[in-house]
Amino acid sequence: MAAAQLIVALDVSSSAEAERIVASLGNAVQIYKVGMQLYTAEGPPIVRDLVASGKSVFLDLKYHDIPNTVGAAVREATKLGVSMLTVHAAGGTKMLKVAAEAAKENPSSNLAVLAVTVLTSMDEEQLKETGVSGQLLDQVLRLGSLAIQAGCAGVVSSAHEVKALRAKLGNAFLAVTPGVRPAGTAHGDQARVVTPAEAISSGATHIVVGRPITAATDPVAEAEKILKAIA
Repeated sequence: MAAAQLIVALDVSSSAEAERIVASLGNAVQIYKVGMQLYTAEGPPIVRDLVASGKSVFLDLKYHDIPNTVGAAVREATKLGVSMLTVHAAGGTKMLKVAAEAAKENPSSNLAVLAVTVLTSMDEEQLKETGVSGQLLDQVLRLGSLAIQAGCAGVVSSAHEVKALRAKLGNAFLAVTPGVRPAGTAHGDQARVVTPAEAISSGATHIVVGRPITAATDPVAEAEKILKAIA
């Protein structure tokens, strides 16, 4: 169960680096995040290679555009065989609905569309700079509600907000939490950080961990430590 909840972020700039990480982790990790950095550098082939090797891919490109464009992108993602992808909940109900519907059009795909609420790198002051008044939690709940009502399979938020999302929206959706750091590790550019155990106990179904594993001297040992914390 724990292995199905850990997503390792391949935040690198080449397929060679990504392949080295995947090979070093072996069977310890099943799900990998391909984000903007790696996808921009290597494109769809890196996704196809991961899927062909038996790994699951979380495509984290955070689509945020007019509904027609987002829907077309989601359809292409179903052809790549990705398991999860992200859109921005701030794109609004129509965009979210189109994305969720597009994910279901391919009968050979089981793609879960996840809506990003507020980036885990942001704090309340930074959110206010974007013109959003009120508390950060209120914005997460507002966008999370839009996403689930529009048919998205889940949301992406800090674990700090997952309990409130569960209280408002129930348990029938995926809750993916970035900004997860094992105790004692650097926070990097993340503002709202929790440990793996805290994320899962708050109601997260998946956690995303990057540098603490990929930059570790012994990546397998670090991954196994996190899996134990999840369990």
